[in-house]
Amino acid sequence: MNVPLDLDAATAPDSNSIVEDYEAFRRLTPRGAPTILQVLPALVSGGVERGTIDVARAQVEAGWRALVVSNGGPMVHELERIGATHITMPVHSKNPLIWRANFDRMVDLIWRERVDLVHARSRIPAWIAFRAARRNRVPFVTTFHQRPAARTALKRLYNSVMVRGDRVIAISHYVADRLIADYGLDPARLRVIPRGVDLSLFDPDRVSAERLVRLVDRWRIPDGVPVVLLPARVTRWKGHGLLVQALSRLERGSFHCLMVGEDGGRRSVKAALEPVIAKLGLTPHVHFVGRTDDMPAAYKLADVVVSASLDPEPFGRVMIEAQAMGRPIVATDHGGARETVLPGETGWLVRPNDADALAQGIKAALGLDADARERLSARAVEHVRENFSRYQMCARTLAVYSELLDARGAVDDTVGNEPDAV
Repeated sequence: MNVPLDLDAATAPDSNSIVEDYEAFRRLTPRGAPTILQVLPALVSGGVERGTIDVARAQVEAGWRALVVSNGGPMVHELERIGATHITMPVHSKNPLIWRANFDRMVDLIWRERVDLVHARSRIPAWIAFRAARRNRVPFVTTFHQRPAARTALKRLYNSVMVRGDRVIAISHYVADRLIADYGLDPARLRVIPRGVDLSLFDPDRVSAERLVRLVDRWRIPDGVPVVLLPARVTRWKGHGLLVQALSRLERGSFHCLMVGEDGGRRSVKAALEPVIAKLGLTPHVHFVGRTDDMPAAYKLADVVVSASLDPEPFGRVMIEAQAMGRPIVATDHGGARETVLPGETGWLVRPNDADALAQGIKAALGLDADARERLSARAVEHVRENFSRYQMCARTLAVYSELLDARGAVDDTVGNEPDAV
């Protein structure tokens, strides 16, 4: 399947310079700089939130107005620091009694702020934003971040708002294929825009020794023992249990495993694994460390990074972050991993749900000699810089916005008038 990528809308800067330049997107509508409104549940943490802030930053750097509606959170400060405007609204709520008020407020917001385009990134807010955008007759864009599988008709209906955009952004070809097959989405409205890494942050040369020592001390990592890293929320489908079974196939003392990630409200997963780890004699070698605010240093500490997801990842940000840091990646061979990992060049893809295969992949990564590890590291960094930079993600997203704004003449005669009555 050939899905438009909009790659020609902007040329990425020199991958070695980490210079971002959105000059190609500097433009004025008849009313001035275009105003883009992004909508998501909250600004707490995660890939959706990070992508929202990255795109808002690109809008500001291109001279556009960037508005974001969410229920708030600790990342609001970062958003406002880059020059974007945050509007707090309980769009995360699943209470139908709140939906009407949210809808009325968003209709008024789009009209009052003279919004040119609305971009929704999550399902509950998207239902509100979709109707409000249509009421104001402005373009509506969605990004499909989540796993596309829908096992029931009700769940399919719930997800369907994410394919109602004038343009639908899929974060991988895997997601794009599922949207076409499962929802009958017209490929002409579909754009594939992979997630991007901040290369100024995920750069192995920019992680100081002091940052590494800080994590080594905090996590009590033993000297001279290779580190296996699984960065993921502790949930069943992320494959923590599968990794434990794989590690039981390896020689004791030949690794130290760090499970980095918050429990995500599912403490029972961790609690259920701990007696299994003890029974397998792995307690001294497997350490749940919770979340960290220094993932680049965590990656740099690792000798191998694992993505053991039982179900296909829609994209898998961990895989490109690890490669950006020059670390070997061992991932299960399905979903987005097939688009980000180069088998034999930057890592290994192994059979899903197969502890033996995962163990063999980890063993191969840990068995690399110094020269092979250096070659893999250089290729991994090059691969991410060429294909998965933050700049490329943002430039492609702004190209989608420009496509829709140009198609409607940027501003038609109806914009700025009162929205249609209910």
